[in-house]
Amino acid sequence: MAKPRKEVKQLTAKNKATGDGVIHNKVNQAGELTVGVIGNPNSGKTTLFNSYTGTRLKVANWPGVTVEKKQGAFKYHNHVYKLVDLPGIYSLTPYSIEEKISRQFILSDDVDVIVDIADASNLERSLYLTLQLIEIGKPVVLALNMMDIVEERGMEIDLHRLHEVLGIPVIPVSARKKTGLDVLMHVVSHHQEIKSKSNHVVVYSDLIEDKITKVTERLREDNPDIYNPRFYAIKLLENDTEIMENCPVDVSGIVDKSYETEIINQKYDFIERLVEEVLLNIQEKAQFTDKLDSVLTHRIWGIPIFFGIMGLVFFLTFTLGDGIKGILEGWLESLSIWTAGGLSTLNAGPILTSLIADGIIAGVGTILTFLPNIAILFLALAFLEDSGYMARVTYVMNGVMNKIGLSGRAFIPMLLGFGCTVPAIMATRTLENERDRRKTILITPFMSCSAKIPVYVLLSGMFFGNYATLAALSMYIIGLVAGLFTAFVATKIENKADQLKASDVKPEVNQLLIELPEYKSPNVYSVLLYVWENVKAYLSKAGTIIFLACVVLWFILSFGTTGYVEDMSQSFGAIIGRFLVPILEPAGLGFWQIGVSLIAGLAAKEVVVSSMGIMFGIINIDSALGLSAMHQTLGAMGFGALNAYSMMIFVLFYTPCVAALAITAQELKSAKWTTFVFMFQLVFAWLASVLVYQIVSLFI
Repeated sequence: MAKPRKEVKQLTAKNKATGDGVIHNKVNQAGELTVGVIGNPNSGKTTLFNSYTGTRLKVANWPGVTVEKKQGAFKYHNHVYKLVDLPGIYSLTPYSIEEKISRQFILSDDVDVIVDIADASNLERSLYLTLQLIEIGKPVVLALNMMDIVEERGMEIDLHRLHEVLGIPVIPVSARKKTGLDVLMHVVSHHQEIKSKSNHVVVYSDLIEDKITKVTERLREDNPDIYNPRFYAIKLLENDTEIMENCPVDVSGIVDKSYETEIINQKYDFIERLVEEVLLNIQEKAQFTDKLDSVLTHRIWGIPIFFGIMGLVFFLTFTLGDGIKGILEGWLESLSIWTAGGLSTLNAGPILTSLIADGIIAGVGTILTFLPNIAILFLALAFLEDSGYMARVTYVMNGVMNKIGLSGRAFIPMLLGFGCTVPAIMATRTLENERDRRKTILITPFMSCSAKIPVYVLLSGMFFGNYATLAALSMYIIGLVAGLFTAFVATKIENKADQLKASDVKPEVNQLLIELPEYKSPNVYSVLLYVWENVKAYLSKAGTIIFLACVVLWFILSFGTTGYVEDMSQSFGAIIGRFLVPILEPAGLGFWQIGVSLIAGLAAKEVVVSSMGIMFGIINIDSALGLSAMHQTLGAMGFGALNAYSMMIFVLFYTPCVAALAITAQELKSAKWTTFVFMFQLVFAWLASVLVYQIVSLFI
């Protein structure tokens, strides 16, 4: 990895202060102004970003979802404004990856104006980052978001006094209701008039101010062009590792220890006095959020309530979704009949007819019929996210996660895994400890992503009748429990290894710092946007990866050593499948068709279902007629309910799709660890399915 350039030199190329204290950041020759949008998690950054740019980004209600900066552009008064949505952070002292990303961008020459999105309903927490941004010396505009919540509580904020003390523009906005946005951008467009004198807004104790002055003098000696030495002096007093590396200055005789704690405390003392002055009519009665939290985050009832809510989510996913998908099944059946008739009219050959009817329609079409289940799942998750409940889940699970050696923050990627493994693995960047990241990446695929739903729906619907929903729901519970147990064992192994290396090594204590946002009624636009983005991704996968997988699968099942074959048992696919039969036999999956289906599932888990449709020649496999035909065919092979449950267990645990593997390699940056993850999940799936099949076989 390339060594970062020295940040001091980055900052001296432009944005220099003139004698009158005004930062002259001019719009570049292309008429483009870069605006960095930053703030605490859940402050409404991404919602505001979407309001300006129309870019469809995920809006979630827990920290750590936005782990990369997202860009979008729009025109304002004939100028192009490039907005950069940065990861949510609480301060400019970086510990996790997203905090480093945000600070590096803010300190670089790439940003012209900083828009700090603060939660007006939680002003005291929000202002800490604001004070740090002001100390940088760049133009900062404070956007007080969620002003509607402040008004609902009957409170008032003295905006004039807040502006007067901070020395920067303070603009009240509501990103959800899209109010105040034009005023905010008007102020941003006049960024040249924002004065840099405000970087001295916090006056520390005489001792610290004296040290800041002395360090500043040494900084100017080594870097005479530096325009914001006060910020760097403060960071050097805090013994900020990254600043010390990128800004090597001799501070011997001045900095005798880390003054980070003193500086933090004095900042919060300043904030406390300021909030008392500008925040009026504070409500003393318990707010609606506090009342709900007394129940939903209860020490005893919090976890059972969470599992009850998730049980309801998956009940709706499977029952309501199954009712709706009958419409799609009818459309698919009509399409099949129309296609077959059209090909017959055109005198198409048997190979082309088989490719289109048995390969593409049977494969891709089958996947599309599960779209209602997917949409309902994401609708429920979006509702829980936007209401503010998901952050509580992390808080509630913190105790359990600590017992297995992880922070409650590690539960965030696991929750995301119920939607899609790819963003879930990316969300592990919020974890500060590298060991925690590896363990979380290892177990996150055990969460049943939406791609596994078609497999659960198909097999449970065929073999478990009225208990189909319960059988499918058990996959989610088993996956979660297995993931937590795996993390627990991994932690024990790590601690044992540490003790062998050094007897005085103590297990690291995982602490959780997380914001619990206000409960609110979900925003319809945000919820529908979230659902549409995930549905679109599902359709995109059906039109690309799954389409190609179905075509490739058709070829290996339609051709053998003698060329085109009508009997699939003579195909290349059958040869590959028979090689796997003895390996899968102990798990009750010793059928070459099942082996081929599982291999196909490495492209995308949905392909397991479509491949079964192709191999058994059933175009509409999930219709009542298709399920009956498949059930009879499998039954004739000796494949029953126990085999089906064993297969569901295998699909639950075995290696995720190629996209998830690629992200795993990208995040771990190690071929060794990526290979280990791949093999571990594959072996775990085999062992789990073998145990289930063999143990249950003893009793039936």
